[in-house]
Amino acid sequence: MPVLQIDGDDFTLDGEPFRIISGGLHYFRVHPAHWADRLRKARLMGLNTVETYVPWNLHQPRPDVFRLDGELDLPRFLDLAAAEGLHVLLRPGPYICAEWEGGGLPSWLLAEPDIRLRSQDPVYLAAVDAYFEQLLPPLLDRLATRGGPVLAMQVENEFGAYSDDTAHLAHLADLLRRLGVDVPLFTCDQPADLARGSLPGVLATANFGSRARQGLAALRAHQPNGPLMCTEFWIGWFDRWGGHHVVREPDAAARELDELLATGASVNLYMFHGGTSFGFTNGANDKHTFRPTVGSYDYDAPLDEAGDPTPKYHAFHDVIAKYVPVPDEPVPAPAPKLPAARVTLTDTAPLFAGLPALGSAEKSEHPLTMEQLRQDFGYVLYEATLPTAGPMNLELQDVRDRAQVFVDGQPIGVLERENHERAIAFTAPAAGSVLRVLVENQGRVNYGRGMHDRKGLLGPVRLNGAELTGWANHPLPLTDLSGLAFLPAEGPAVGPVFHRGTFDIEEPADTFVHLPGWTKGNVWINGFHLGRHWSRGPQRSLYVPGPVLRPGPNEITVLELHTTCLDRTVELREQPDLGPTEE
Repeated sequence: MPVLQIDGDDFTLDGEPFRIISGGLHYFRVHPAHWADRLRKARLMGLNTVETYVPWNLHQPRPDVFRLDGELDLPRFLDLAAAEGLHVLLRPGPYICAEWEGGGLPSWLLAEPDIRLRSQDPVYLAAVDAYFEQLLPPLLDRLATRGGPVLAMQVENEFGAYSDDTAHLAHLADLLRRLGVDVPLFTCDQPADLARGSLPGVLATANFGSRARQGLAALRAHQPNGPLMCTEFWIGWFDRWGGHHVVREPDAAARELDELLATGASVNLYMFHGGTSFGFTNGANDKHTFRPTVGSYDYDAPLDEAGDPTPKYHAFHDVIAKYVPVPDEPVPAPAPKLPAARVTLTDTAPLFAGLPALGSAEKSEHPLTMEQLRQDFGYVLYEATLPTAGPMNLELQDVRDRAQVFVDGQPIGVLERENHERAIAFTAPAAGSVLRVLVENQGRVNYGRGMHDRKGLLGPVRLNGAELTGWANHPLPLTDLSGLAFLPAEGPAVGPVFHRGTFDIEEPADTFVHLPGWTKGNVWINGFHLGRHWSRGPQRSLYVPGPVLRPGPNEITVLELHTTCLDRTVELREQPDLGPTEE
């Protein structure tokens, strides 16, 4: 692979002028069996480069565990990009934002009570250094200087929106160099944050989604020399629970791209293909109000969530063709989908009855946070005994993020961080009644100062003004459901209950699970965690990658936290429902 260099105000590749025309494609949001397909479609649209973040929290889920295999086989993804003739911009973090859980920072960092993330805190730096010392050596052979596809590597991510600690950026840049990274380094920030987030001797780039000439002018004013590049050219946006599905009209987005390319600048489309935040991996925002992000990362991108070309794909292809040669090959047709079908969920397993199969409880005087329980994602069930009967006022100091309250198995109410709710009144039927509080981590904050986002119940729990002590804390990451004892369903079920059914197919293909009549919970197919369902919307379907299916019988499991759909059916459809768009 040719080597990227900075020559005055231009990039060169082996001495020849070169313009980066890239698109975001996160390997961890795409089933690995689909990587080659998505990379091929990137090349056919006219891209010469793809960009990806690297999620620390998946690669190092515990301090003593490091993964670089399966769906996290980044070296294989880079090799597939090279085989397709594509270059790569690598953005290893350690912080990535990306509407990803905790901005990619692992939750175990927050087990340290006084840790200062994204700073010169020695505890944080030691963790970052140890991570990079495992991540980078297997990637060095994929650098362009050694014949690989990686043209350049980013230092941190949008640091200027968080801090102006240049010493921290310098530490990270020095760490990359010390570990053998010898391709160009770059930072990226929104135009107003360039001065705070850039580093002397490292190429500064800008992020914006419109008014390209103004954004590039701000970059040039900050950096008088060097290539102009927009590292995140926002051509769509993400969705949050309770909002609308955000779209950007293809022709308008194409005009903005045309304006940018007409300046001669390089670009990375954010996103080319968004994919899916499977399982519990979505992030959240908190600007005085907590706003969790949905699982679909469709992003209104040129490739939709299932990897099919959209009108935006064709519009961008035509714009790019005005500036660089594009492949003279037909655009791939949409991939086949499973025929529509209804699936009845015939068996049930109540969550409370299945607790022994889902993990062991830890006893404590006060509720423990997820991080204290060494838990990344999912739920925590807190149990305590009520001392007396009669009217009760329950106060939870800080719910992170959604608490369902039960007394002797009966639902009492819901408290949501999003609505700043902390107290609930009920009547205890007898002394010794069991209080249960099921708390959902809806996604750690991925942007801004709210990233120190510990989960579960924070602070004391008070009952009629007095602190309630003596708790059993049940971690419920729900990574293994195989021990649940399912029985044939009888009568209506009040959640939280797991429901299971099977469906037969002849040949695996992509599909979308729709859950009309269901309220809130999670969905698995053949043990693969698709993500959350919530009638609040806007997202009302979950994408099922064809490779998680198999010929013959397939198993679908739905956790419903509230009341079950009356006929216990879900639907497989050929099209998604990402919700109404904003007028």
